[in-house]
Amino acid sequence: MHNPCRVNMIATNFFGAGAIELIAEEIIKKGLKKALVITDSFLFESKVADQICTVLAGAGVHSFIYYGVKPNPTVEIVNEALSIAREIEPDFIVALGGGSAIDTSKAVGIVLANKGKVEDYEGVNKSSKKSLPVIAVNTTAGTGSEVTTFYVITDEKRHSKMVMVDTNSAVWIAVNDTNLMISMPKSLTAATGMDAMTHALEAVLSKEATPFTDKDALWAITVIKEYLPRAVKDPNDMQAREMMAYAQYSAGLAFSNSGLGMVHAMAHSLGGFYNLPHGVCNAVLLPHVMEFNAKDEKVQQNFQKIYKALELKGASAYSPYRAVTDSVREIKRLSQEVGIPPDLSELGVREEDFDSLAKLALQDTCMPSNPVQPSLDQIKAVYAKACKKH
Repeated sequence: MHNPCRVNMIATNFFGAGAIELIAEEIIKKGLKKALVITDSFLFESKVADQICTVLAGAGVHSFIYYGVKPNPTVEIVNEALSIAREIEPDFIVALGGGSAIDTSKAVGIVLANKGKVEDYEGVNKSSKKSLPVIAVNTTAGTGSEVTTFYVITDEKRHSKMVMVDTNSAVWIAVNDTNLMISMPKSLTAATGMDAMTHALEAVLSKEATPFTDKDALWAITVIKEYLPRAVKDPNDMQAREMMAYAQYSAGLAFSNSGLGMVHAMAHSLGGFYNLPHGVCNAVLLPHVMEFNAKDEKVQQNFQKIYKALELKGASAYSPYRAVTDSVREIKRLSQEVGIPPDLSELGVREEDFDSLAKLALQDTCMPSNPVQPSLDQIKAVYAKACKKH
């Protein structure tokens, strides 16, 4: 039997090519008139932000654009966006981009509603009031931020990532318009896709997993394995783009309710310390953390579910060990196929930093839901293994 659990879901979701057009009706219903669009310089300069503003104008909304978002958004970026928001006093926020834009928007929405500064909200459910309404227009297929109660902001002073898990940060409307995903470069498609795979796998292995979260996570694993290589190979493969959008959303829904684990805790410390791409860090660490967790016999049973979701063939029904080894091998193969670097040393990770990285990872909000609680030395050993040439 499972313990009682809370299930968090986003009320309104729009999917498919042209889905951004559907937000106008919802805005009109709510009578909103002023928006702050939070995005990055690429989406601003490529006129994607203008497309959003045109839709908003059709709903009678006057919009302002902040386009200073960067990967691994920092406290400074949040404060810049907050400064503009306080000046214009928007009725709602439109997050345009991937996880970085959506996380920045969640942070801004929470601080506007609750006062103080973004650092006050690190941890679990630290706010008392619901965020200013956020419409999350997702342009990548990986982070799941548009559907989760998580957001992550880098504290440059501490060289660490702050993980906020807050039901008040959930967005008002989530939009996955595949027309906006075609411009993603192959490297970003691969990195965000493997981020989604990590979300799904960690959701299955989490201590807080339930049949509800397994349903979404296991389906996502199957779909990502099939469609991620296609999306990387041909950016205009609209079926692959659409299926990846659904899969990353399902993985996000799963981990928002089950939590994540050691892969994300270790990847967050890498991202905060070196400013490395989050999805790539997850992809490189994933098979090594899978092997670490699988040393526990209870955890091995969950690998049989993963083995089936990866659609592998063999004796897994009778051999948990085989399910582990084959699943790990398949994840390594998939990462290699989509062009993920094979080890952390290629990303500039240094052995002399392992102790600092491990301490940050051990304190990360994602670590408690990992199925096996590691020691500091065990985390350092996984970093070392992920740094070796294979």
